[in-house]
Amino acid sequence: MLPWRRALRALAAALLVTGAVTLTPAATAAADTQASTSRGWNDYDCRPSAAHPRPVVLVHGTFGNSVDNWLVLAPYLVKRGYCVYSLDYGQLPGVPFFNGLGPIDKSAEQLDVFVDKVLASTGAKKADLVGHSQGGMMPRHYLKFLGGAAKVNALIGLAPDNHGTTLLGLTKLLPYFPGIEDLLTTKTPSLADQVAGSPFLTKLNEGGDTVPGVRYTVIATKYDEVVTPYRTQFLTGPDVHNVTLQDLCPVALSEHVAIGILDRVAHHEVANALDPAHATPSTCLS
Repeated sequence: MLPWRRALRALAAALLVTGAVTLTPAATAAADTQASTSRGWNDYDCRPSAAHPRPVVLVHGTFGNSVDNWLVLAPYLVKRGYCVYSLDYGQLPGVPFFNGLGPIDKSAEQLDVFVDKVLASTGAKKADLVGHSQGGMMPRHYLKFLGGAAKVNALIGLAPDNHGTTLLGLTKLLPYFPGIEDLLTTKTPSLADQVAGSPFLTKLNEGGDTVPGVRYTVIATKYDEVVTPYRTQFLTGPDVHNVTLQDLCPVALSEHVAIGILDRVAHHEVANALDPAHATPSTCLS
């Protein structure tokens, strides 16, 4: 079997586990905009303040959705005075609740439309983007190829797979999911796009990781079991700030899911990246 196919099988298994952890057992409010609005985000009556003049767009990861991925971070940012929005992207026909599975370049087009909607609603000239996993990497296609750099001030990635992943050893998980392997490896384009060395990632990263005019922050954890090795998440270029969670809190144990879903230290670092002029040290007590 070709190495990229082995990696893809590992990726499929690992992301299925991620989805099982992050999604609630029932359908919950995955497509329910009232659920998010009731918690203070996706409120199109919100107007950015002088202190926080840019809206924040949250971009979920593979197998995620616009609500479950952000049940902690979205209210955290709303409480701090931000206008916060989240979208669903990468839907596949006949696959409910699980998003981020379609071709990543097409998902970036959905992000493009959504950012335009948010800017039109808020009257802001630019937005800030915060993404988890694929959601921290996919926006780079939007910035580089779809004109997003003119509309975005900062991109903050929580465990983003910026250079893909090999997921060595995780092929051992596949026997626990009978019948899933063929479905995931043949009908989920985003998984193929996320394998290290894929045509999508080769195009994305050639000529440099970043584009001028955008600030980049990457927040990674040493215990990431999905995007491996974890340092491949980091970007190289001007206006880049790469952070390892354990450098902020040596006893932090969050892995790929937790750093995006519920880690308060990582979320404090997100707040710092959104407002660097008023940043405060991120510690284990953040």
